[in-house]
Amino acid sequence: MTNRKTAIVTGAARGIGRAIALRFAQGGANVVLNYRSSCPDALIAEVTSLGVECLPVQGDISSFAAAKALIDSAKEKFGAIDYLINNAGITRDGLILRMSEDDFDSVIDTNLKGAFNTIRHASPIMLKQRSGAIVNITSVVGLYGNGGQANYSAAKAGLVGLTKSVAKELGSRGITVNAVAPGFIESDMTAGLPEAIKAKLLESIALKRYGQPAEVADTVYFVANCPYMTAQVITLDGGMN
Repeated sequence: MTNRKTAIVTGAARGIGRAIALRFAQGGANVVLNYRSSCPDALIAEVTSLGVECLPVQGDISSFAAAKALIDSAKEKFGAIDYLINNAGITRDGLILRMSEDDFDSVIDTNLKGAFNTIRHASPIMLKQRSGAIVNITSVVGLYGNGGQANYSAAKAGLVGLTKSVAKELGSRGITVNAVAPGFIESDMTAGLPEAIKAKLLESIALKRYGQPAEVADTVYFVANCPYMTAQVITLDGGMN
């Protein structure tokens, strides 16, 4: 048990999830690092070096049972759940004419149902506490669509509806539910894009650069700590058009 707040971050092993976990640790929260395959020892060490406790929990949150185990582990270790950050996501890109059923289902199961699973298990705890903040990581693709990403776009758009509906259900108990929609963020994925595609993408961004994972993390931290903000989707895209 501890007086520190507790943050659960799904998909925390790398990229945006890693940056979010570190940001909450910097803010003084104990952090539950959820990951599907492996969690770098360096990340665990970096979190604990900030003077907070760290609980790594392996589990595929597309599984209802695995999501329950994650929430139960956090509650058992820290006694409360103050922040739930649904960041875990995968891509299985392809044109709709060639997209397999498995490619569609796997993206929906992780990116959308995974968020439902964790919220479903965390919300009774937050309701009993009469406090809590949930932030779902959606995407500009969920707002505008993108060719070759029908599955990903559908899942991220679904997160917007999930966010707004759950916010209405839980708001009377002081629980906020919001979403952050990043645009193109510098990552392993964007690093591998052909130069011609990179140039075209940058033309559409007013700030003429990609966002950084730390910028997303700062936004998520801000949103999670706004007690009068709920049911909102905050777009972080550098002024895309």
